[in-house]
Amino acid sequence: MTIDSLQPGGNASLVRIQRLNFGYGERLILKDVTLEIPRGKVTAIMGASGGGKTTLLRLISGQNMPAQTSVYFDGVDVGAQNTKGLYALRRRMGMLFQFGALFTDMSVFENVAFPLREHTNLTEDLVRDVVLMKLNAVGLRGARDLMPSEISGGMARRVALARAIALDPELIMYDEPFAGLDPIALGTTARLIRQLNDALGTTSVLVSHDLDETFAIADHVVILANGSIAEQGTPEHIRQSQDPLVRQFVQGAFDGPVKFHYPGQSLVDDFLGHGQQRGVSS
Repeated sequence: MTIDSLQPGGNASLVRIQRLNFGYGERLILKDVTLEIPRGKVTAIMGASGGGKTTLLRLISGQNMPAQTSVYFDGVDVGAQNTKGLYALRRRMGMLFQFGALFTDMSVFENVAFPLREHTNLTEDLVRDVVLMKLNAVGLRGARDLMPSEISGGMARRVALARAIALDPELIMYDEPFAGLDPIALGTTARLIRQLNDALGTTSVLVSHDLDETFAIADHVVILANGSIAEQGTPEHIRQSQDPLVRQFVQGAFDGPVKFHYPGQSLVDDFLGHGQQRGVSS
């Protein structure tokens, strides 16, 4: 990588990850991951549960920090930032948490207004206008006075999306945005992600297990497996992959590299061996 490519706006990739290793304690989650997330595109991060997808989002946003420099946002080393620098970077990012994570004691309006009041000096009149525009973009301007307990799960996800785009971020990250949604709400959310990405000119990173909806809106798909990238490319490229693990994931096959049973002793050792031990001890 050249020095010029690390300057803000100096390349076509908004996020660059280089030889990333990260784990919790002695348990390594991500191993030697190198990845570029192109500007203005929808990139989907997919793979089996526990493969490090959400951890990757946390590393991009600086919620987790790798031991060595390996994550860059618009050419800026995320791990090298102090608190002030990290907050400045996060103002350029939006995050839709799994299941929305709305503030339950705030109305729909107040939830969307929160980041504007926290990070800007806008007057209340301007805050009101921005909030209503964002809610209108997700079809919920009329629900502004409702509480989170008064709206459906799909509506809550859309309110969370309005909050995520309140500051007009350059990067929006979605952690399982389709989880728990009915087919109508799921289709609506997927369409909004694609439309907002294109209309706002943002870059989107989407963690999801829903193949059909994700493949329909993604420009680039990355399959994580065993802590590393097993395959990446267009949705069609992923569908045509001959990698056994990728094929198992795409087809939802029971049999394949990902086993149903967690590794352990054989049945013979677990049952007969246990019985023999009991016989000896008696």
